[in-house]
Amino acid sequence: MSRLDLLSDTQYLFGALFVISNRLDTILEREFSRFGVTTKQWFLSIVIDRPFDQPPTIKQAARVMGSSHQNVKQLALKLSGKGLLEFEKDKRDTRATRLKLTPKGRALWERVRARRDPFYERLFDGISEQELKTVRNVMEKLLINLETIDHREENI
Repeated sequence: MSRLDLLSDTQYLFGALFVISNRLDTILEREFSRFGVTTKQWFLSIVIDRPFDQPPTIKQAARVMGSSHQNVKQLALKLSGKGLLEFEKDKRDTRATRLKLTPKGRALWERVRARRDPFYERLFDGISEQELKTVRNVMEKLLINLETIDHREENI
C-alpha cells in the first residue's frame, strides 16, 4: 500500500488538483512558447472570445478567469504589445475598457486551435462521457464553493 492510498479522497483530490495544474501549465507553456505567448495570455484570449456577447471589460474577464483586475490588465497589455489584442473604450460607459482580439490575434488562435483537438484526445483518453459529466459536476461545485469562500474572506 502506498502512502497515497492512506489519504482521504478529499486530501488526494486537493493534491491532485495542484499536480494537474502544474503539469498542464508546464506542457502548455512549452507548447505556447512556439507561438510567443504564455498559457495565461492564451486563457485570457479564450475568455475574451467565448463567454460574452460583446467584448468583455477587464473586470468581466478578471471575474471569469478568477484573477485580479491588475493581473488581467498586465496580460492584456502584453497581448496588445504583440498586436494580438486591442483596448476599446465602451461607447456607453467611457470608464470601462473592453478587450477585443485583433485580426492578427484571431489568426494566431486559429493556428493554436488546430493543435488543440489532438491534445484533448490524448488528455481525456480512456475517460467515458459519464465520467466527464461527473467530473464537470464536481468542478462546478468546487468553483461555487471557492466563490463562497472568497466572498467570506473579503468580508472579514
